[in-house]
This record gives sequence, C-alpha cells and structure tokens, in this order.
Amino acid sequence: MKLLRRRFLHLAAGAVALPGVSLKSWAQTYPSRPVRIVVGYSPGGAADISGRLIGQFLSERLRQPFVIENRPGAGGNIGTEVVVRAPPDGYTLLIVNIPHAINATLYDNLNFNFLRDIAAVAMIYRQPLVLEVNPAVPAKTVGELIALAKGNPGKVNMASAGIGTPQHLAGELFKSMAGVDLVHVPYRGGAPALTDMIGGQVQVMFDTLNSSIEHIKAGRLRALAVTTAIPSKALPNIPPIADFLPGYELTSWSGVGAPKKTPREIIEKLNKDINAVLADPTAKDRFDQLGATVTTLSPAAFDEFIAEETSVIRAANIKPD
Repeated sequence: MKLLRRRFLHLAAGAVALPGVSLKSWAQTYPSRPVRIVVGYSPGGAADISGRLIGQFLSERLRQPFVIENRPGAGGNIGTEVVVRAPPDGYTLLIVNIPHAINATLYDNLNFNFLRDIAAVAMIYRQPLVLEVNPAVPAKTVGELIALAKGNPGKVNMASAGIGTPQHLAGELFKSMAGVDLVHVPYRGGAPALTDMIGGQVQVMFDTLNSSIEHIKAGRLRALAVTTAIPSKALPNIPPIADFLPGYELTSWSGVGAPKKTPREIIEKLNKDINAVLADPTAKDRFDQLGATVTTLSPAAFDEFIAEETSVIRAANIKPD
C-alpha cells in the first residue's frame, strides 16, 4: 500500500512539473493549426479591415491560416464574450479598439469585465477619424456644417457604428463643443452606416479613415475635417476639426487581445510576430494608404494604454440610448 502511495505521489509531482515544460515547447511550435480572429463588428468596417490585414500578414509569416470570424452586436460585446469564453490556448484572438476599453463603463450588466478577462497582446495602429457628409449636404466646411445644424436643430442625422464606438464618441464630443443638435443614428457596425451615408439616408458621420478613404476619393462622400490635431498624410488637404473648434482631438486605434489566461509565452510570441509584421515595409505601406500609423507596443504597454483609454467614456459621460 505504501509503495502504491509513493508511486502515486511521484507521478503527481511529475504531472505538476509537466505543464511548465509543455508550455515552453508549445510556444515554440505555435501555431500548429488555424487561428480564429474574432471581430465584434460587421464585415467592411474599420475593425474588420485591420483584422483581415493583420490576419493575412500573420498567415504568411507563420504559415497557418488566421481566419476572421465576424460576431457583430452590442458595440462589440458579443464578439468579446465569445473570446472571453474561448479556451485560453492562443487559437482564439480578438480585434480590440476603443469600444472594448469603455464598454465596462458604458454597460452595467455585462457577463465579463474587459480589463479583467482579456489580455492585451499587441497594438496595430492609431489613426484619425474623418468628419464626412453625403455630397447632397450643402455644407463644405466644418463652419458651414455647424451653421446648418444650428439652423435645423434635431433635423440633421449623424450615423455611427454603434453606441460607444469611436464614431459615436467623436460625434458626441463635436456636438458638445460646437453646441449643435445632431440626431444620433447607431448602426450594427461601420459598414451598414456607410451604406446609408452613401445612399443619403443619413447626412453626417465621423468614421475611421481606413474604412471611408476610398469612398472619399471616389466622391461618394465629402470629407470636411479630421479629428487629429494635425492633418492626415492620407488626406493632406483636409483640415483638423481643431481649426474650427480649438482643443478638439480624438484618435482611433486597433490591436489584438486574447483570453486572459492565455500562456504568457504565447502572448509574447504573438506580440513579437505582430510587431515584426508591422515593421515590414509592405505592411506599413498598406496601413499608410488607409491613413493609419502602425504602432508597436509590448503587451504590458498596450495593457496600460487600454486602461488609460477607459477614462474617455467617463469624461464624455455617454450613456446607452
């Protein structure tokens, strides 16, 4: 009996020691099968575009498919919960952006806490939003749009990708600083909002530059200003909103997250590979064309950045409609 007990304890001790060895070996061979990247928004929006680009470049670098899965709804919360509940093995990732950092403040009854349940992996880029109108709108400058809105309170519609999204935040900040009444029309993602913008069902939108820039260049939308303090290299002739509303500034960003208990070795490897992808001239040029500035951070620095971004929603005092 003692011999059996001694052998059991020996095997148990070996089992405890095994995970440390396995994790190191696992990280070295990761990924050995397809990786799922969850996007909490509809196809065609800014998060979807960044997810597909980074997925494509990672697939080429790591020789495994990085497959996009769109799970839109609730300002990104549906997609986030999918990832929170997924096995923490590095094979389910999340495209994260401003809404994910602020939803814990915006919504009272979530089944998860983003800062607690999602691990920051790597930032991808930062970029301005662009204030744009349907070409049928007579305003050709920010000043003219403000005058139009003040002359028609409650009659000018402002589309967004959903409550708490960067588009919504930029619009609410504009309304507050300009003293105008724009009717907020939230959509289930940026792509359907853009479709109605182009069709004339809504008149005004603050959109991430990477999803709107081709429509602007094609004349389907008219850009009035960008939300950063200086003009964007992608639209050098479009002024900052701050030229009309001093102090106005808002920047969109995107990155990658994973379930919180994902092994640190996997997160560090993903961070290294994503940063290597972003340093490649081909990838950098592709993001530049979309008006996005690639930004590389360590997991710890990205985690700190996300925590700081949660203050945006508190300052804006935005509540669900």
